[in-house]
Amino acid sequence: MRNILAFMAGAMSGAIVGAVAALFLAPMSGGEIREQARKRFDEIVEEGKKAADERRAELEKQLRAMQHRDEQAS
Repeated sequence: MRNILAFMAGAMSGAIVGAVAALFLAPMSGGEIREQARKRFDEIVEEGKKAADERRAELEKQLRAMQHRDEQAS
């Protein structure tokens, strides 16, 4: 679990650093850059929500399996 959180933190940090570098190096106008940054931010948020939903479903499945084992053991 700790490795997953560390990976997620590193991925988010890398995405932020990459986005900032792109802002400074891109040959676009300010409005275009802001729109592109907003779109990318929305994509990252959606990816994070999807990953969280998948992880939640996985953990809920594991919990149900543990509860089922406990019920059978009783």
